[in-house]
Amino acid sequence: MDKQHKASIDGDQWAQCVRDHGWLWDAAHGEAAATLILAHGAGAPMDSDWMNDMAGRLAALGINVLRFEFPYMAQRRVDGGKRPPNPAPKLLECWREVFAVVRRHVTGVLAIGGKSMGGRMASLLADELGVDALVCLGYPFYAVGKPEKPRVEHLASLQTRTLIVQGERDTLGNREAVEAYALSPSIKVFWLVAADHDLKPLKASGFTHEQHLASAAQKVVEFLKG
Repeated sequence: MDKQHKASIDGDQWAQCVRDHGWLWDAAHGEAAATLILAHGAGAPMDSDWMNDMAGRLAALGINVLRFEFPYMAQRRVDGGKRPPNPAPKLLECWREVFAVVRRHVTGVLAIGGKSMGGRMASLLADELGVDALVCLGYPFYAVGKPEKPRVEHLASLQTRTLIVQGERDTLGNREAVEAYALSPSIKVFWLVAADHDLKPLKASGFTHEQHLASAAQKVVEFLKG
C-alpha cells in the first residue's frame, strides 16, 4: 500500500469532532494503514471490556479505530435504563451519519464493521456507502436457536471486501450452519476453533481466549492492509 493510501487525519479538528460526538478514538501506533469504524453489539456499549480490548489490539497493530454508540445505547448512559436496540432503520440511519462525518475527516482506507449486531448493520450498508472493506466480529447469522431462519439474503450479493471472524460453536452462527449458506465470493470467513460468540474457546480445545482474540486482531489487520 503506497503512501497516498495511508490513513491520515487533521489532528486538532478531528479531536474536537470526536469529543463533540462522544465517540472513542484509538489511534494507530505508528503510521496507520487504515481506519476502522467499529460498532458495538446489541447488549454491550462501545466501551465494554471486549470492545476496549479489540480496539486496543487493532491500534497496536497499526489500525485507527473509531467507536460510537447507537441511540438506544447512548440513552442508557443518560437514564441507566435497559432498552432494546432501535429498529433497524434507525440503526442504519445512525451508521450513515457516523460514516459521513468520519469520511470528511479521514483520508485513506476506511472500513466499517462491528461486533455482532453492529457488524450486521454495517453489512447492510457497506455497498451503499462504498466503503473500502467490511469487518464483522461474531456475525449473527440467525437468532439463537433459529438456524432455519438465517439473515443472509444480502450476503449472497455483497460486493464489498468482507472479513467475518467467527467462532466454530457460535450460537448465532456455527460452522456447520454457516458453511451451508451461499455467501458472496467477496466474503472471507475466518474460523476460530471451538470458539463462542465472544470468540472464547472451550478449554479442551487447547486454545485460550487471549490467543483467539490475538488471532482475530491479526487477521483483521492483515485483511485491512491487503
